[in-house]
Amino acid sequence: MEITKTPTPVDIDRKWVVIDAKGEIFGRLISKVAVILRGKNKPTFTPNMDCGDFVIIINAREVVFNGANKLSDRKYHTHSGYFGSTKTKTLQTMLEKRPEKLYKLAVRGMLPKNKLGRAMLKKLKVYTGDSHPHTAQVANSK
Repeated sequence: MEITKTPTPVDIDRKWVVIDAKGEIFGRLISKVAVILRGKNKPTFTPNMDCGDFVIIINAREVVFNGANKLSDRKYHTHSGYFGSTKTKTLQTMLEKRPEKLYKLAVRGMLPKNKLGRAMLKKLKVYTGDSHPHTAQVANSK
């Protein structure tokens, strides 16, 4: 009888993946990132373990959105818990001021809603320019 081998944390080989968001469609890019963070692209995928890779997104502001008025129509709401503290921002302002927050919000919705999903989200790094401080890790992972 064959026994299925479940990978242990020692067996997991983490790599650093650099993704250039320039000219990419936002939703498709985010779904690819979620698959890589979760580790579903690996043959050793296990749903109850964090077996995904680190993801670096560069040129975060230069992403493309489908839809004519999506930049002005889509709204993001925050609430601190106090009365009258609801704040609303459009997609355009989120993309201009804090694209890291926009990417993390989008990816968070595609990951598990538990400790495992929060650990996976910490492996996402988003930068607005071409350069990033993780060049040593990317060079060592290849």
